Amino acid sequence: MSLVVVPVRYPLTKHSRRTLEEAIEVARERDADLTILHVDLYQSGKKVTRIDLKNAVEGTFGRIENARYVVRTGFLVEESILDEVAAEGADAVVIGSKQASRLRRIFQRLTDNPDIDRYLRNHLDCEVITVESAHV
Repeated sequence: MSLVVVPVRYPLTKHSRRTLEEAIEVARERDADLTILHVDLYQSGKKVTRIDLKNAVEGTFGRIENARYVVRTGFLVEESILDEVAAEGADAVVIGSKQASRLRRIFQRLTDNPDIDRYLRNHLDCEVITVESAHV
């Protein structure tokens, strides 16, 4: 069974809902499990639980088959996303375009290879799907 990881903010923002909508579709098309990930930053002092995340997502999208809810704590959202993708052996990660550009900036500081899409494909065997923000 393949796995799609989608990082989202809590509470769900308009961009997170759009990214999640795309990730749900990708998971359905691929008959994949879906990990819905929220990263609590140490420095924010907020504690989001898996139940908070699950209730917010299901309140918007209803019950999602094969979904797993994960809350990680870290200093950098992007680093925690990479950790989750690597730990779970994800086949794809669905991220919003704003997250993608931040991820690339962080990645450029961590490595001399600025092509995160290629790096993830080569090192983690993972596809990166970027969702453009909805224009309203």
